[in-house]
Amino acid sequence: MPLQHPSIRPQRSASRPAKARFPATLRLALAALLFHLFGLPLAHASELDIAQRQWLAGQRPQAVATLEAALKQTPDELKLRFALGVMRMELGEQGSAQQIFIQLTEDFPDLADPYNNLAVIHASQGDLDRARNELEQALRLQPNHAQAQENLGDVLLRQALRAYQRAQQALAAPSTTLALKLKRTHDLLQEASRRPQ
Repeated sequence: MPLQHPSIRPQRSASRPAKARFPATLRLALAALLFHLFGLPLAHASELDIAQRQWLAGQRPQAVATLEAALKQTPDELKLRFALGVMRMELGEQGSAQQIFIQLTEDFPDLADPYNNLAVIHASQGDLDRARNELEQALRLQPNHAQAQENLGDVLLRQALRAYQRAQQALAAPSTTLALKLKRTHDLLQEASRRPQ
């Protein structure tokens, strides 16, 4: 199964609170600007800039190494940790990314973005119930978190499809009403997965 369902997308940068929704393609250059605006210490901002330039140039292992080296100097730096989690996620290293985001929820329990990204990981693993719980937690923390709202809608659609499929299987004879609901929900999910990221 791919890292994430095409319609369920991670948050790309951490903020207190996140005010903007970033597209699904990794836009680390924009995140670097936000990190500067939110006051990341200059030394770490330059290390983050270097890592982001490496990432965008296709030097992904070097970008990860740059962040890891920076985190050895300041292991508690939120934005460096979050960027590393996003990079690990993009590399398909779900276990490592998940651990980073779990640790961020423990160290910064008031931030919604790590919960959103944990939900993306859980959804990609087919654990829709856990993904929903993570998204609901993100929205308790930040009700206007646009990406978490959208992701919750997508998870709910997938849960609806699952429920309709189970209901249809439980019937002795197929239901035309359920078949219509299945088709419409499936079509909506397909359309959502093709939308611009």
